[in-house]
Amino acid sequence: MSGLTYPAKFTAGSDGRVLVEFIDLPRVATDGKNQHEAMEEAIDALGSDLSIRLSRREAIPIPSAAKRGQRLVPVPLWLAPKLALYLAMRDREVNNSELARRIGVHERVIRRMLDPEHASKVGRIQSALAALGKQMTVEVRDVA
Repeated sequence: MSGLTYPAKFTAGSDGRVLVEFIDLPRVATDGKNQHEAMEEAIDALGSDLSIRLSRREAIPIPSAAKRGQRLVPVPLWLAPKLALYLAMRDREVNNSELARRIGVHERVIRRMLDPEHASKVGRIQSALAALGKQMTVEVRDVA
């Protein structure tokens, strides 16, 4: 997975509020008083759902490509590195103990890196991703 963004349908209601429904996460929906607030709420709802899935070690749906009329919602920055690590570990079939051995730390350090509630150091997550053949980058782009 290269980017951690999920497609969503933004629909304006007759009352002016904007409903957001995620294509790959049918149980996740939110709304906002306008497009800007709807996007902020969508990012928050996406982060909440994915952090629960991560803490439960559940499967994380792979985002589909956005279709016409859909917008991409990014995974919140506080969660994206942890989610990338979790997905890389699952993809490479590497468990906590094996990753800990590869980067020379105790297994509890890996558990903390995967804990959405723990404030992990990004540099440590970068090292763990590198041990799995992944590189983390940050992208900043203009808002449409």
